[in-house]
Amino acid sequence: MRRRLLTVLLVLMGTATLLLCVPLGDAYARGRTEHLLLQRRSEAVRFADLAERMRTEADRAELSREIDRYAQLYGASVAVVDTAGDTLVRAGAADSAGEAGMAEAQGRALTGRSTDRLPTIRPWGPRSVVVAEPVGRDERVSGAVLMTLPTSAARRDVTLRWGLLSVAAFAAFAAAALVAVGIARWLLRPVLDLDRAVERLAAGSFGARADADSGPPELRRLRRHFNAMAQAVAESDGRRRDFVADASHQLRNPLATLVLRMENVERYVAPGPGRAEHAGALDEAERLEELLDGLLVLARVESAPAELREQDVTRAVRERVAAWGPVFQDAGLELTADELPERLVVRALPDAVGRVLDALLDNAVKFVPPGGGVEVRVSRGVRGEALVRVSDDGPGVAPDQLPLLLRRFARAPEHQNVRGSGLGLAIAEEIARVGGGGLEARANEPHGLVVELRLPVVRGFQPYTER
Repeated sequence: MRRRLLTVLLVLMGTATLLLCVPLGDAYARGRTEHLLLQRRSEAVRFADLAERMRTEADRAELSREIDRYAQLYGASVAVVDTAGDTLVRAGAADSAGEAGMAEAQGRALTGRSTDRLPTIRPWGPRSVVVAEPVGRDERVSGAVLMTLPTSAARRDVTLRWGLLSVAAFAAFAAAALVAVGIARWLLRPVLDLDRAVERLAAGSFGARADADSGPPELRRLRRHFNAMAQAVAESDGRRRDFVADASHQLRNPLATLVLRMENVERYVAPGPGRAEHAGALDEAERLEELLDGLLVLARVESAPAELREQDVTRAVRERVAAWGPVFQDAGLELTADELPERLVVRALPDAVGRVLDALLDNAVKFVPPGGGVEVRVSRGVRGEALVRVSDDGPGVAPDQLPLLLRRFARAPEHQNVRGSGLGLAIAEEIARVGGGGLEARANEPHGLVVELRLPVVRGFQPYTER
């Protein structure tokens, strides 16, 4: 955003500078051209007066001496012609550009009109101009004075003035650019601070606040309103988490007592329908107890401060696969780990990799039928993050149910009777999120489920080498 704002400001200031400097430069060029015309036209009038009084050879010699001195002094070409266009007196040599404009100027002068306009002199040209003055007036025009004048001095003056104007324009533009940078920084600092605070708040960091107390009054007022909103959201979320934790904790002890009493009363229940109903009630009570335990764990993960620690993903995966091996063997499942990297270090919640992997493997044991296989793989993602991939060849999940897997208490309709609280993957996703990563579930090919844990690698850690 800062780049776009600076681009707009610089384009506007550059356009304004050009719109100011170009007319000024052109006005000076026109003024210098007019000054040259006025200077040289006065000389042409004097030569025309001398030519009009020319009667004898002495007068012709005097006129010749005058135009010779003038031609030598200014490097110009001066010619006096009669009404037929024949040259009476000439001094200096006209260049090709001068000859091209002389015929038109001569025709105007012989009709009694003086040169009243010259082409505007600029650094690149023209190299010479023609000034013509009639000899005599009205019907008594007897000839014309034609002066081909070099414009080197005028072009040098225009070039110098344009150079000074360009330097001044560049200095003004540079000063305006510095001011624009300061204005953009002043305007966008609170916006960027708000953007970072919103990003942290959206990521679940409810303590995020906008700290920059600068910028326009409107943005400072927006910062205060955002901080008030963030505080209200944090307090509301804190009350919600406290309620879940307190309710779960307060219900856990009475429920544990209820389960204990139901177990104790079991021997007094006579065999028959009552014994089956008692067993079902005991199972439901134990399921409720498991659910409360899951809510407590989730509340602790959400409300606990994010004390991130470095941990070796490879080591955690190797340990958990070894620990779950007997469980999978008893369930008739095959648990394999793909070739693991030597070392891959991430920064996350304590034992985050192990806890998430426990949830994923426990989920696989529940839903993959006997004879199936589960594979664990560790690799690096395209952005350098650590990826732990758990895939199975079980029945999988319907495509419309995949987005619901990581939600709390989510269960597919065909798995409603499977033991569990429905919080395992939600807790695992929360652990990954707090560590700056995430959890993603998708379908496996040709069938089954893939759940991938993504965690950021410790900055500065060298890429692993595979064995």
